[in-house]
Amino acid sequence: MIIYTHNDCLKKFNGHTHPERKERLESILNSIKSSNLEVEFKEAPLADLEIVSLVHPKRHIKQIFSNIPKEGIVGVEKEPYADTMLCPDSKNAILRSCGAGIAAVKDLMLKNERVFCAVRPPGHHAETVRANGFCFINNIAVAARYLQKQYKINKVAIIDFDVHHGNGTQEIFYKDQSVAYGSSHEFPLFPGTGAENETGVGNIFNATLKAGTTSKEFIAIFDQKVLRAIDKFKPEVILISAGFDAHIRDPLANINLVSEDFFKITKNIVDIANIHSKGRVISFLEGGYDLQALSESIIEHLNALKPHI
Repeated sequence: MIIYTHNDCLKKFNGHTHPERKERLESILNSIKSSNLEVEFKEAPLADLEIVSLVHPKRHIKQIFSNIPKEGIVGVEKEPYADTMLCPDSKNAILRSCGAGIAAVKDLMLKNERVFCAVRPPGHHAETVRANGFCFINNIAVAARYLQKQYKINKVAIIDFDVHHGNGTQEIFYKDQSVAYGSSHEFPLFPGTGAENETGVGNIFNATLKAGTTSKEFIAIFDQKVLRAIDKFKPEVILISAGFDAHIRDPLANINLVSEDFFKITKNIVDIANIHSKGRVISFLEGGYDLQALSESIIEHLNALKPHI
């Protein structure tokens, strides 16, 4: 299994009290390196704007970069969600987070390697022309479009178990029958989207979770409302938005998963990939804001992903 990451992703600074901080990625990388997992680390390249523009207009990305300060930090949104921050080192971090997914697609399709993208900033809240929720480029959406354009993949599934709904991913693919998006998320909670009656053109599958949802309840809902729909869709490739903030320790939500649950969740996704997708899976780091929960959960996730195709 390949892990894409880069030191530039550690340089993005959002403020001393901001939950999306470099220590998240450091905790994940340290946990992987101290485990017995057999992985190959690769440096995430800078994304080509031509490929990024498969999802986001170039003018939008250039506008984001034009707001990068020479010093300090600035927010790109208005209150009450003015917490999507830019710092002097943001550009390379943003482009490498997206570039990891593009490189992962190449490894998946040319070498039959499963890949985890250990990068930040995350991406699933980024809409076509709106940075949002700590996200600037929708990394997983760009990877999906690149799969379709470069490798002629007709049906891509994106499965998102981050505790926050991936409003950006849903917005991008809402009217696109070639991409299925399945999400489990606490509701109501930021960003306020993801009601179960939001179904796109029959390709959007939202599973809402009440605060206090237990492991057993989560697994059952995830299977019934997300995995069964993706199984029926029969994707050629599965991409995972892997957020670990549904963990009971996470400070930004109220779902009661434990670290071991992420093995079961991931294994169930892999089982579908083995049936319909030739085992082809790429996973992208999204949220997760408790360092202990992250360091434990990532090992569970990767252990379920690790068999070579």
